[in-house]
Parts: sequence; structure tokens; C-alpha cells
Amino acid sequence: MLGDQAKISMFEAQENNPSEVPFVSSGIKAGFPSPAADFDGTKISLDNIVIKHKDATFYAKASGNSMIGAGIDDGDILVIDRSLEPTHNKIAVCFIDGEFTVKRIQIEKDCVYLMPENNAYQPIKVTQDNELLIWGIVTYVLKSL
Repeated sequence: MLGDQAKISMFEAQENNPSEVPFVSSGIKAGFPSPAADFDGTKISLDNIVIKHKDATFYAKASGNSMIGAGIDDGDILVIDRSLEPTHNKIAVCFIDGEFTVKRIQIEKDCVYLMPENNAYQPIKVTQDNELLIWGIVTYVLKSL
């Protein structure tokens, strides 16, 4: 039913990741260049930023291009929080009819749709004939440039 747009690989977030890297807390201008800021000694761990609920957070590797309009490209790493409520317009990892997919949740008066962010794909109208589980909410997307 979902084809190649539904392939994702799941990974658990590690509890103890002490990796910290230098952080320029003053910001780096994206407009006109400014004098280089010296590192102020601040260090951060990305896990401390992207993981709010350790026991409920997982990573997944996205595959396919059904969500490119939302900035999710093939090969991106999704940070998924299973403790968050699925609400209108959130991007979620959904398990529908035995397959995983990543889609935007659209809640209508009497219906729920799983919306792609690519016009090459059709919305999935969830009916009582479907088995749907909202597996988690995507909170961050990590990508390579």
C-alpha cells in the first residue's frame, strides 16, 4: 500500500553519551561576515538538546522522498519522541496496516489523514478499515549537507 515511501530504520537513543563539542554561544551570522568569535569554552552534547524524554526517544533513518516539503530527505536521521501527544499538523511516525511511514497528521471533523509533503504522493485517508498506531512524534531532523 505505501511502497518505498514507508521505509525507515529504527535506533534507540543511548542513555549515556558524554560526547561534548565546542559551542559558539554568541551565534554565527548567516548574513554578512563578522569577525571570527573565539570559542568561549562552552561545550554541548546534541543529545542534551534533542532528547527531552530519554526513555521514550528513538532515532530513525528516513528513506524515500514523500516528506521533502517538510525538510525530511532520504537518509536524514529523525528524532522521535513517543511520549508526545499526536495532534493536528504534527509530523509523526505512523504504523498503518503493518507498515511504517512518516507523515503529517491532519485531523478533520470526522476523519484523520496522513499527509505527505510531496505532491507526487497522495494523502492517506484513515478509515475504520485501517489499523493505525501513531508510533511517535518527530521532534528534530538531522541531516548531512
